[in-house]
Amino acid sequence: RKMKKSIGIVLGIMVFASTVFAANTKGEKAAFEIDTKASKVYWTGKKVVGEHTGYVSIGSGTVFMENNNVVGADVKMDLNTIVCTDLTDEQWNKKLVGHLKSEDFFSVDKYPVANFEITSIKPGNNNEHTVNGNLTMKGKTHEISFPAKVTNINGIVKAMGTAKIDRTKWNIQYGSGKFFEGLGDKMIYDEFEITFDITTNAESMETSAD
Repeated sequence: RKMKKSIGIVLGIMVFASTVFAANTKGEKAAFEIDTKASKVYWTGKKVVGEHTGYVSIGSGTVFMENNNVVGADVKMDLNTIVCTDLTDEQWNKKLVGHLKSEDFFSVDKYPVANFEITSIKPGNNNEHTVNGNLTMKGKTHEISFPAKVTNINGIVKAMGTAKIDRTKWNIQYGSGKFFEGLGDKMIYDEFEITFDITTNAESMETSAD
């Protein structure tokens, strides 16, 4: 009886493993939820006299796989969670975060979520990929492209890449030399960086046939 029970357990494990493998090898798509606690989107904004850094949390997100390769993703960033990491003075930190949430920058009251939808990923060498997708902020959507390192180890997908974007395309014009004259050392550069640091939950996989 013990031997039959052991054989049954082994067969069950084999069936489960083959099902997971098939989801990535027979034309079916696998969807993995993003681990929102282990993932973040970091930002860096630069001005003439320095820079500020921080991050926002991911409210929810999904990574899509096919034939064991990442083919897309949907990442929703909660802009109410904007954090500044470089200002140690609590008052100045709070002031900056409040300004970033205001109409001058991200208009968080009106647009609390920024969304990044990956439309294609072109594989390269050493897990380096080219990511293309649509970034939506403040009701405007523009395509962005950037290099990213993507790995899939034991069913857990990790992706990290930095995009440099022109904030004025999303109607964020405050302190921009394109729109205001005589700013001097108060000018803020139009280009800022966002780094996606994404990890998925392996146990959250769902599959669907084409």
